[in-house]
Amino acid sequence: MLTFLYICLHIGSDDHLIEKILNPNYPQGASDTFRDLQNVIKRSNTSAVAWVGEAGGAWNSGQNLVTNSFVFSFWYLDQLGLASSFDTKTYCRQALIGGNYGLLDTTSFVPNPDYYSALLWHRLMGRNVLSTRVSGSDKLRAYAHCSKNYPRITLLFLNLDGKTTFEVNPYVENGISNKTSSAFREEYHLTGEDGNLQSKKVVLNGKTLTVGKAGSIPSLEPVRMKHSHPIIVAPFSIVFVVINIKVPACS
Repeated sequence: MLTFLYICLHIGSDDHLIEKILNPNYPQGASDTFRDLQNVIKRSNTSAVAWVGEAGGAWNSGQNLVTNSFVFSFWYLDQLGLASSFDTKTYCRQALIGGNYGLLDTTSFVPNPDYYSALLWHRLMGRNVLSTRVSGSDKLRAYAHCSKNYPRITLLFLNLDGKTTFEVNPYVENGISNKTSSAFREEYHLTGEDGNLQSKKVVLNGKTLTVGKAGSIPSLEPVRMKHSHPIIVAPFSIVFVVINIKVPACS
C-alpha cells in the first residue's frame, strides 16, 4: 500500500477558496497527481495499491461556511471521481468530526452537506469505473461507474457554472437497455438551500435534508424521469443519475 496526504486547495483562510473550488482548471492539477502516483506504482512491479490517507481540501482546519458548506461537495465528489479514475483504492476524508471540514458539525453533530454527498456516492457508485467524456463546456464535470446494483450504471454531474443550465443526452457505447425498466431513470439533484452555495443545508430534489428528532438520517429518494428526456443539470447543482442499461464492464 502506498498512502499519501493530499491538501490541494492549500490554506483554509484563503479568500479565493470558493473561486478555486469552482475553477474547472483546478482539478487538472489533482488529475496529474493521481496519474503520477499510479505511474510510480506501475513501475514498481509490485502488488502495491494507492490510498489517499488524509484529504481535507484546505489545511489549517479549512474555512467556516466553505469547507463545511454545500460548495465543498463540488470539490469532494470531484476528488472521489478523479481518485477512482486512477485506480486509487481508498480515500480517507479528514475528518468525521473536527475543524471546519468534518462530515458532521463539531457542535451539533448534524451532518454537513458532504456527509450526504458521501452517502449517495457510497450507495450509488460501484467499484468499476467507466471512461467518461463531456463535450460542450469544461464547467460540467462528469463521472460514470457501474452501479452498486448491476446491471445499471450511475452518472455523476457537477455543474460549476452559476448561470448555465446544461441539458445532457448521454450516449453509452456498447450499452444494452433493460427492456423491462429502461423507459425511466432515477435522478438525485443536490443544491444548497435557497440556492446558497455556502449553505450548511443541502436540498435533494427540492426537499431540504434534515435529521429526525432521534438523529435518524432522512431517506434519500430519487425522482423518476423518462429516459427519452435530456438530463437537466441546473446551475451550481450536483446530479446523480442511475440508468438501467447493461455494459460489458458491468456484467
